[in-house]
Amino acid sequence: MKPPSSSGRRAKRLAAALAAGSFASLALLGQAEAYPAPDSFADLAAKVTPAVVNISSSHKIAEAEGQQAMPFEFPKGSPFDDLFRPFMDQQRQHHPNRKVMSLGSGFIIDASGYVVTNNHVIDDASDIEVTTTDGKQYPAKLVGTDPKTDLAVLKIDAKQSLPFVTFGDSDKERVGDWVMAVGNPFGLGGTVTAGIVSARGRDINEGPFDDFLQIDAAINQGNSGGPTFSTNGEVIGINTAIASPNGGSVGIGFAIPSNMAKPVIEALREHGSVERGWLGVQIQKVTPDLAKAMGLQETQGALVAGVQPEGPAAKVLKPGDVVVSYNGQTVEDMRDLPRLVANTRPETKVELTVWRNHEMQRVSVVIGKLKAEEKVASTDEDNGDNQAADQGGVAVASLGASFAPVNADTRREFNLDDNAKGVVVTDIDEDSPLAAQGVSTGDIIERIGDHEVSKPEQLRQMTKEAKANRQDVVMMLVNHRGQELFIAVKLADA
Repeated sequence: MKPPSSSGRRAKRLAAALAAGSFASLALLGQAEAYPAPDSFADLAAKVTPAVVNISSSHKIAEAEGQQAMPFEFPKGSPFDDLFRPFMDQQRQHHPNRKVMSLGSGFIIDASGYVVTNNHVIDDASDIEVTTTDGKQYPAKLVGTDPKTDLAVLKIDAKQSLPFVTFGDSDKERVGDWVMAVGNPFGLGGTVTAGIVSARGRDINEGPFDDFLQIDAAINQGNSGGPTFSTNGEVIGINTAIASPNGGSVGIGFAIPSNMAKPVIEALREHGSVERGWLGVQIQKVTPDLAKAMGLQETQGALVAGVQPEGPAAKVLKPGDVVVSYNGQTVEDMRDLPRLVANTRPETKVELTVWRNHEMQRVSVVIGKLKAEEKVASTDEDNGDNQAADQGGVAVASLGASFAPVNADTRREFNLDDNAKGVVVTDIDEDSPLAAQGVSTGDIIERIGDHEVSKPEQLRQMTKEAKANRQDVVMMLVNHRGQELFIAVKLADA
């Protein structure tokens, strides 16, 4: 593509300003820097589309499962849906147990015929067929899948070298950069759309490693698994999901960044599966209130809420630590840590920087291997008040609640676990600082600040000391039905 000359751009801006009759516009145009759009995406499309393929997969379904199934994923209420649904309903009456086709997209990543697509395009398929842009069809072999990132690798045997595309560096793509998407929307065949990167780092709750690029190039059902290209023809994303009230494009599409996909695809090609690292901690988000309570200058990092006793980090990390750096890479947000750990080869020694006891400390840990049942770094009416008070209940006015020690009586009264430790909430005001954080009767306070607690008097004393030191927010570790979570509690005036 040849961009317009600088003199040509100035002439166009001058003409526009004169047409608007604005001398102020002339001054602004003279100062503003130009960001021209590409003249055309035709050359780019001609270069990359031969490597983009259509993928169809057949699935056997029973009548109960298939009542709403359609061979094409038309949005409900659309003209196509109204046109085809009566025909399909009639077909179901004669073929209750049948095969239905799922349509998607993919792209070839080397001349020998390896194809990348989304896992959900071919998940549980009995047959997979790949159609290239020249209309040739090939049966595809499933090489490997990774549901956690929604990626899959296929292999076709074409008996000749195939056109292919390569991955680019998605980290270099900035919000506002031009991109082009190619795919198979609604089963219509190779379709090209263009737009820009709208946002980065989107978490849409599709999986544990969400870090999507958001693009406004039109993405519709059937585009899944297709590539998003930078303007130099490299794949910088894999189209995976859309945000839409009706199933059609509204300009909000999500693509897996190429830098996340590359190691997964490489592992699938070599081993058919992905081996991930494991740290063995439960983490939570650092909120502004928690950062203030812990003395952190910035709201960043991953707060360790729990450590698995047999996990790799058992002897290195402890609840209350905030991991702010992983092997030299900054942990800006809680979601960063699971991705960094997952991409680390097991048995690798890594350096962590943690905020502990109001100072930065460096520790090292050997990353373990994630098992199928494990998580990399997981993110996640009482009538006994009088009896509990008789057992040593203590009211803490600044928290708006009463507490009792965890002992045999309170374990029985509040159905506490045998391993529970701390002080149990026996009564709580509805408008108290603790209630505002979701704490309820029967929850256990295990820590306040950096100190473990086992007696209600400790809570009262520590909150008094915090108020005396003009600290109006304290951090607590709460056990709610076996789930540990740090909270930041604003102390009320006693």
